Amino acid sequence: MILSLFPYVAQTHGVIVRVSANFLPEQSRPSQERWFWAYHIRIENEGPSAVQLLTRYWEIRDAHGELHIVEGDGVIGEQPVIRPGASYDYVSGCPLSTSSGSMVGRYRMMDEAGSMLDIAIPAFDLRTPVVPG
Repeated sequence: MILSLFPYVAQTHGVIVRVSANFLPEQSRPSQERWFWAYHIRIENEGPSAVQLLTRYWEIRDAHGELHIVEGDGVIGEQPVIRPGASYDYVSGCPLSTSSGSMVGRYRMMDEAGSMLDIAIPAFDLRTPVVPG
C-alpha cells in the first residue's frame, strides 16, 4: 500500500483540495504550551474555466474543543488564478496551545463568469507523533 502525499481530499465544483499536515518539533515548545504544524495544500482545477481564490475561512479546534476562526483575503498573501488542468500549492502553519487539534475550512473562489463558489477544504487532524520509549 502506498501512502498518499496528501491523505485528506475534498472536491467541490470541479476543484480538488488536497492537504497534508506535519508536526514541527523544532518550532514547538511543549513546556510553554506551544505546538506547531505545517500544512501543505494543493488546489487542482479540474473544472471547465479558470477560478480565482479570493478568501479563506478556517475553523481550528484544539484538544480542549476550543474553536478559533481565521478568515481573510487569499492565502499567503496571494489570490491565485488557477486555470483548467492546473494546480496551485502553498504551505502555511498553525500553532496550538494543545498537542493535538483539527482544521477544516473553505475557500471562496470566483469563476470566469463571475460566479462565486464555496470550495471545501477537507477536515484534517493536527497530531503530535507518539515517541516510543
